[in-house]
Order: sequence, then structure tokens, then C-alpha cells
Amino acid sequence: MIQLRRVSKSYTAFAHASVVLRDVTLDIPTGQFVAIMGPSGSGKSTLLNLIGCLDTPDSGTYELFGQHVDQMSEDQLSMIRLRRIGFVFQSFNLIPRYTALHNVELPMIYARVDPAARTRRAQRALELVGLSQKLAHKPSQLSGGQQQRIAIARALVNDPAIIVADEPTGSLDSTTGHEIMHLFRRMHAAGKTIVMVTHEADIAAYAQRILYVKDGRVSEGVLR
Repeated sequence: MIQLRRVSKSYTAFAHASVVLRDVTLDIPTGQFVAIMGPSGSGKSTLLNLIGCLDTPDSGTYELFGQHVDQMSEDQLSMIRLRRIGFVFQSFNLIPRYTALHNVELPMIYARVDPAARTRRAQRALELVGLSQKLAHKPSQLSGGQQQRIAIARALVNDPAIIVADEPTGSLDSTTGHEIMHLFRRMHAAGKTIVMVTHEADIAAYAQRILYVKDGRVSEGVLR
């Protein structure tokens, strides 16, 4: 499903170019649960952004679903992000003035799903994450764990093939973090491919495979 070949990425700040990823070659098969670990500034979030089509490589090739991402237009990339990839972030990225239901409906609005179908699918997604009684609640009325569950429901609502998660438990206490990871396990068991950045070894242990990023290079860890 995911194939990177000799991918490199640099950023320029104050006229100085900094190489973040160096000559990365990587395959992630359909249905695999992968954790990406590494020290701060190692390039792990950049790698995740490339996989999630939020950024493009400077060199090398990225093939996703059999298509070359590095050759796609911005409109094509937007469509892949909308329909094929679900995103979960550390900061939840919910809109404060919207209810849980409306927050989950947002990706379907952009995908031009019929309003009745939007509501039905959003309710089902919130039911799947255990929040069927919180449809009318706004983020400020919910705990951090509940807000992350809304974010997961939003990520699932367009039935993407891939879930991309950046430190999904980073803002949560340990107990709530493990509850969220049990949801990730359920998503994986349902057939989702999951690629997750984390700095916590006990969270990474939920994955089948661990990749380590250091100085822009990727090495293999556990595969089970």
C-alpha cells in the first residue's frame, strides 16, 4: 500500500537548508499497524506528514494505492486526504463552537455527502467510540479522552483505508491513553492500516511493527 523509495526532505529557514529525511526506503503493507519512534527533531513527524500526503518529498518517489504521490496535483492530493486517509492529532483539532456530531460531520460536508446520510454516519461513528450519549456536547464540555474519541470518530467517518496518528495519546493521562489505544486496536482488527508517531514505548507496543527515525534515517524495530 505504502512504498517510499530513496525519499529525502529538507526545509529552509533563515537561508539555511536542514535535511530532515535522508534517502528513506520503506514499505508498509495493507492492514499493518506501524509505530514510528525517535528523538525530538529526528524526522518522524515529517515522515508521517509525507505518508499522510500533507507534504511531498524533495527527491525519491512515494507510491500510495499504486499511484505516484509525488506526481499528483494539489487537488488530487486533497481528494486522497479526504477520502482515503483519516487523521488523528495530539491536539484533537476540534472546532470549539461545534457539537460532537457536527465536528464528526465535517469531513462528509467537504465530501458533499447528503445531509441525512451525514447525520446517520456521524451518529454511527460516535456510537463506535462510545459517545452516542454526547452528540450535542461541545468540546469544552468533554474530557480530553472524550475529545480524542470524537477526533477518532471524525477520522473514521469517510471509511478511510489508512489512519495516520501523530502522538494520539500525548495530551492524555496514562489510563485514558491506553483506552484510546484499545480503540486503535479495534480499528486495526477491522482492517485499517495505521501509522502512528509516538514517543512512548508502552504506546508503541500496541503496534505490530516499530520504525525508529534518527538523524533522518529509518531503521526497523519489532515486527510481530
